[in-house]
Amino acid sequence: MTVPVLLVLAACGAEFAGVESIGMTVSDLDRSIEFFTKVLDFERVSESEEAGEALERATGVFGSRVRRARLRLGGEFLDLTEFLAPTGRPAPHDQRSNDRWFQHIAIVVGDMDRAYRRLRAHRVRHASPGPQSLPAWNKNAAGIQAFYFRDPDGHALEILSFPPDKGSAKWRSGGDRLFLGIDHTAIVISDTEASLKFYRDKLGMRVAGESENYGIEQERLNNVFGARLRITSLRLETGPGVEFLEYLAPAGGRPYPPDALPNDLIHWQTRIVRAKSPNGAGKSTLVRDPDGHAIEIVEP
Repeated sequence: MTVPVLLVLAACGAEFAGVESIGMTVSDLDRSIEFFTKVLDFERVSESEEAGEALERATGVFGSRVRRARLRLGGEFLDLTEFLAPTGRPAPHDQRSNDRWFQHIAIVVGDMDRAYRRLRAHRVRHASPGPQSLPAWNKNAAGIQAFYFRDPDGHALEILSFPPDKGSAKWRSGGDRLFLGIDHTAIVISDTEASLKFYRDKLGMRVAGESENYGIEQERLNNVFGARLRITSLRLETGPGVEFLEYLAPAGGRPYPPDALPNDLIHWQTRIVRAKSPNGAGKSTLVRDPDGHAIEIVEP
């Protein structure tokens, strides 16, 4: 069950410390754990199972029973949830990168060529034809390398490599590790100004960067012909950022299904904590942004 964000923010004081984790719904928890730990070097932190009225109220899914796993890569966390009952709907077979339920995590790598070879060795599903290097004319994104692929449930994922003059300094101190951590979660939105009113004005995120990306490299990365995107990056004090992807072209991206529930496999959620607390423990409420993306607000 989701509630109006204004009520939640009024109740908790609207002071947020950071993005504590990114979560998504999976169909087979064991399979997903194996994929993320064996292919992408995540570490399993914990597992749990939950059922009962509190879960039903939090998710809006009656009769639910879930298995959860928390994974870590570097200093960031990924939460996986499998609904043992009731199972939800699979992702549409024809989903595209400009559909407004699109969300992914961007995993920073120390070496794009090595990382791509690792993914090929594990026969991951491509969502881009191959790694793309953003062109020199695009000052804010020049030299960034990126590649989209899919996990076993069809969720979009990205590996990302920054040139020396871009990205957080912590990505340049990863040693010999190949997969370093989660830089951000990206979401497709319909209107940047409306989303800024939510994420910047209501959640207190700061704008960390902006660019307008187009051209053959961007089209191939998103696998959307004629793609032209307005990209806005936002951050809180700690944790991964949130990146808006507003498609200026082409038109036709489908809206987030209004009847979607957290047991459906298109479900992602961004967990934001009001104050620092161990493991993000505390009362939580699920709200949705202007385009339907789920935000879990956690109070200490």
